[in-house]
Amino acid sequence: MAARLQGLIRSNGLAAGAAAVAAASTAKVTFLDEDDVVHPPHFPWRHTGYFSSFDHAALRRGFQVYREVCASCHSLHLIRFRELVGVTHTNEEVKQMASDVDVMDGPNEEGEMFERPGKPYDTLPSPYPNKEAGRAANGGAYPPDLSLMVKARHSGHDYVFALLTGYCEPPEGKEMMPGLHYNPYFPGGAISMPPPLSDGGVEYDDGTVATISQQARDVVQFLHWTSEPESEDRKKNACKYLTVVAFMALSAGYYKRWKWSPLKTRQISYVKGIGGAGR
Repeated sequence: MAARLQGLIRSNGLAAGAAAVAAASTAKVTFLDEDDVVHPPHFPWRHTGYFSSFDHAALRRGFQVYREVCASCHSLHLIRFRELVGVTHTNEEVKQMASDVDVMDGPNEEGEMFERPGKPYDTLPSPYPNKEAGRAANGGAYPPDLSLMVKARHSGHDYVFALLTGYCEPPEGKEMMPGLHYNPYFPGGAISMPPPLSDGGVEYDDGTVATISQQARDVVQFLHWTSEPESEDRKKNACKYLTVVAFMALSAGYYKRWKWSPLKTRQISYVKGIGGAGR
């Protein structure tokens, strides 16, 4: 391709070469018809308000859904076990969960890698050792990491919820390739991930009925937390800072009025003939 473009530039000049470059650059662009994508509806989420917090019971259930369903294919490589303390589990529960995982560490004094029980400072385990293994296990499609998935999509919490609950039969005339599943909320409508959720797919510890929509709601809230673990602290700090700023603004306004009121309210009179002005 590069040799052909150089030949066109030499023989036909710069304009022809530029046209060839433009044609080559747009030849591989595939435009997606808007009719092939259904935009997700907006759902009411209690944690998205300026002064709202996460439902921590839902976060615990969402972590359970991730651990029992999603973790078989997807990773959360930006989240460490210790970040779950006080959010979904207690310190003792997190230590127990981490110790159940074997972590590859090293090298040791002999220069060899070794396995050890997990520690709270370790990241959540990945289902595959590398991307090539993930692609080989999923027909060439690598399952993406979910740490920032909610932030990576427009209205990510609505999109993920609609995607998890939107599997259905393809419409008449829509041909699906083998190994693909129809989901109108996924670009193109064909997704390689089979429906991951099913009624009663997990058994919640608190007795909540594990319907598909309930599991999707819980895991979406958990994934929203993984994308912004500092969200609640940021909101609390914002309330503190804004309160201090408001108090300082009122104090500065009162001090300004007190300082300048004698000067702004004084009256200066000029009398003709005093001080030699009339001589």
